[in-house]
Amino acid sequence: YKYQRLRDLREDRDVTQKQVADKLKTTQQQYCKYENGRQEIPVHHLIILAIFYGVTIDYIVGLTNQK
Repeated sequence: YKYQRLRDLREDRDVTQKQVADKLKTTQQQYCKYENGRQEIPVHHLIILAIFYGVTIDYIVGLTNQK
């Protein structure tokens, strides 16, 4: 997975793909593409995810191991 951390963060928070997709105002299918690395994540979605999970965008995309 390109964005394995997305799945890990989601599972740690115990939320479904649908719940995260709703937060992003997108579909579960679209979010699944992000999580599986089949589609790039738009910056505005990265910002929402970073705030939601309390981590940095750099952590989500794997540039750092510091949350």
